[in-house]
Amino acid sequence: MQPFAKFDDVTVLIAEDDDGHADLIQELLKDVGVKNPILRFRDGRELLDFLENKNGRQDFKPGGAYLLLLDIRMPRMDGVQALRAIKENEKLKTLPIIMLTTTDDPREVQKCYQLGCNCYITKPVDFVQFSTVLRNLGLFLLIVKVPEIAAT
Repeated sequence: MQPFAKFDDVTVLIAEDDDGHADLIQELLKDVGVKNPILRFRDGRELLDFLENKNGRQDFKPGGAYLLLLDIRMPRMDGVQALRAIKENEKLKTLPIIMLTTTDDPREVQKCYQLGCNCYITKPVDFVQFSTVLRNLGLFLLIVKVPEIAAT
């Protein structure tokens, strides 16, 4: 069993193609006290390349602790495809994944849970409701336990 990281050592990954949503997520997480590094990816392919250390980024930490906020509707590789690829990868399958998306289709929600997401949160269209959801998510992140992923 892999060790759990101190939350201060966790990097929050956001896979979100909408710049406005990504900025709002980051801003509201910081507002509630999440001071962790946050890395943003515009699609599932960019995210997977990072997690598999295929792009040689300086901010990749082999064996590091990550928590992923994953949108479903993205170009090139959508969130469901990325979720499936992560959960099928022996080194990445313990990565905690929170689906954070506008899609509330019960079949889509069920599919994500079957593939192994840890939590599914629907992004409200209303700005005030969306802000409330993100504030609550930020408070939740401050108490969650995150495992380290296997070193590549």
